[in-house]
Amino acid sequence: MSTTTRHPTRPTAPPAPVDPRHADDLKLWVVLSRAHAAIEKHVQRDIAAHDLSIAEFGILELLYHKGPQLLGDIQRRILVSSGGITFLVDRLEGKGLVAREACPSDRRARYAVLTAAGRQLMKRIFPRHAAAVSRALSGLTRDERHTATKLLKALGLSAAAMESGAGTK
Repeated sequence: MSTTTRHPTRPTAPPAPVDPRHADDLKLWVVLSRAHAAIEKHVQRDIAAHDLSIAEFGILELLYHKGPQLLGDIQRRILVSSGGITFLVDRLEGKGLVAREACPSDRRARYAVLTAAGRQLMKRIFPRHAAAVSRALSGLTRDERHTATKLLKALGLSAAAMESGAGTK
């Protein structure tokens, strides 16, 4: 008796052709997406160990390294909606890691500020987080990481300029 699993044959359609002018670009997109997903798994695992989401950690990291920030600025930097930033800051406030402070020059604006507990948490966990990111990126040499950073920054800036209508590269 054979132990191989038989799969029913299904009709096969010929693969759709890819325009050769776009083949390399499509390949790059798939490779970027898969690399991001693989690296993100490492980062998520590290962050989840501290009962934080990636977005929550992003806010804490920004405040830890840049100091108090207006909620709108945080929203743009970590790419969430205005409702999303409110939800995330509420969660971090509930955990005692972030506080809101009024903006002296604009009554409508609020700053997010790390609390003493938030600063202490980041001081404790950030070095391990940085090491986890470094491990996830260790498939490239230091020089390759610098080159990749330059290339991906140029790519991102170009795509952002196209989105805003500033360029059509």
